[in-house]
Amino acid sequence: MTNYRTAGVRVAGAGAVAAVAMGLLSTGAANADTFVPLPDGQKLGPGVTVSRVGEHAIVSPSLAANGSGRVVWVSGNAVADVTATPEGEIGPFNGPANEPGSNNSSTHGASQLNTGYIVGCQVSISDEAVSLGLAGVIDLTEGTIGGSIGLDLGPGEVKFVQIEIKDITEPGVYAVEYQDVEIDIQGCAGYAQARAYTVVEIIGDNYSKTSLYGMPFSIG
Repeated sequence: MTNYRTAGVRVAGAGAVAAVAMGLLSTGAANADTFVPLPDGQKLGPGVTVSRVGEHAIVSPSLAANGSGRVVWVSGNAVADVTATPEGEIGPFNGPANEPGSNNSSTHGASQLNTGYIVGCQVSISDEAVSLGLAGVIDLTEGTIGGSIGLDLGPGEVKFVQIEIKDITEPGVYAVEYQDVEIDIQGCAGYAQARAYTVVEIIGDNYSKTSLYGMPFSIG
């Protein structure tokens, strides 16, 4: 029987609905919100199929009205259909033959689903940039699907905004569903860009890491 484990929350739902209405009613206005539909995606990896569905963003100017801030509300559903993984927590020695793991697999005792967003200021978050590690300028900002996430982001900076991590302790379907999660960006006077990421690590003798990235979109 398929196991389905999901985590989700609706953040400031009434405000988000109002924001969409403002965007529709204020077409052409300088402060109108922008609804950004984003395509679904899927990637096959060893022992897992990673998918993202129903993703969209709502972009608006920051309430600070200082010219260097903007706010984006992101929604989506990241899913990992896992067919093979060691059951339970077996760390910290969880690499081949129960020896220290490779590629960071020894840092946690279970396979994991990790999803969030890459946000950059005056940086194009292209596939090539991601494959090159974004030139080593990435910082991790731990977020939560239960509240607002604030970022101070200067020109040329890139940060990972972590929405949620979920342990995978046995084969099954695991999902992180998030709706209207607010990311408040300050300090970026130039253009800003974001894209979703979902990473699934499968620990054990055959460690693997499967990464699915969303389509980059402008956040002003």
